[in-house]
Amino acid sequence: MIPAPAFLSNPERFMAFSRWAAPMFGVIAVALALAGLWLGFTAPEDYQQGDTVRIMFIHVPAAWLSMFVYVCLAVASFLALVFRHALADAAAQAAAPLGAAFTFLALVTGALWGRPMWGAWWVWDARLTSVLVLFLVYLAYIALRASLDDEAKAARAGAILALVGAVNLPVVKFSVDWWNTLHQGASVFRKQGPAMTNEFLWPLLLMGLAFMAAFGSLWLVGIRAQVWRRRAEAAALRAARG
Repeated sequence: MIPAPAFLSNPERFMAFSRWAAPMFGVIAVALALAGLWLGFTAPEDYQQGDTVRIMFIHVPAAWLSMFVYVCLAVASFLALVFRHALADAAAQAAAPLGAAFTFLALVTGALWGRPMWGAWWVWDARLTSVLVLFLVYLAYIALRASLDDEAKAARAGAILALVGAVNLPVVKFSVDWWNTLHQGASVFRKQGPAMTNEFLWPLLLMGLAFMAAFGSLWLVGIRAQVWRRRAEAAALRAARG
């Protein structure tokens, strides 16, 4: 069997690292979020959107994280499938509910933003539809893992589903380029540079980093919970066998 990557080869090392890293990322997330929200809500109104533009500071980072977390889920699933390492599978399982939460937040805030801008809570826009599919894939992964009692079978089935679902990521990313949609294109990460002024760009970037740090903290906590759960189940099984 191919040896597992070094950073996944020692669960004890991970548990020691995550014990201090999780709260550290949590503190960083709170600090960045406070700074980002203060800058965002003290910025002037947008000349077209008014105060509704401030939804951007929640919606856009949530949309970024919805895709980033799925990349983490897919990579962890690949490593679990190839190297059969329990910690990689625990990382994938812990990422799924967080990704679903970020995607749900992106959909809800997108609807709140879309109502005054488009005159409708929901339109079957290519970007919105592909993000909805992403949310459903997250839910399908969570449901599949919960429906199988055999940990090994659940890990394999979940990994395959996660890798198949990854084909939707390019659709989410490039939907505004491939189809004529109501959703605007990229405004921050563009070859020509950001399409917004610094008074909106900086709080948006701070909120993006805050969301990233929050995910890092919650992901580490989630993986630790998975490790403790599996250890408890293994101990109970050994006790039952006498």
